[in-house]
Amino acid sequence: MGEIVNLRMARKAKARVEREREAGVNRVLHGRSKAQRTLHAARKSLDASRLEGHRRETPPGGDGET
Repeated sequence: MGEIVNLRMARKAKARVEREREAGVNRVLHGRSKAQRTLHAARKSLDASRLEGHRRETPPGGDGET
């Protein structure tokens, strides 16, 4: 015969695991220091300016629209 399972406790355990997983994702996304955020923004800006610097020619009108 199989093991008896309390469904209420099983649902609560499943919800607890799901909340912990979501909290882990949020820690990764939002758990950075100000120095890390500033460094990331600076690197992103530098990458964008380098990419723009490698354009072969500027588009007509200068605003990027054709």
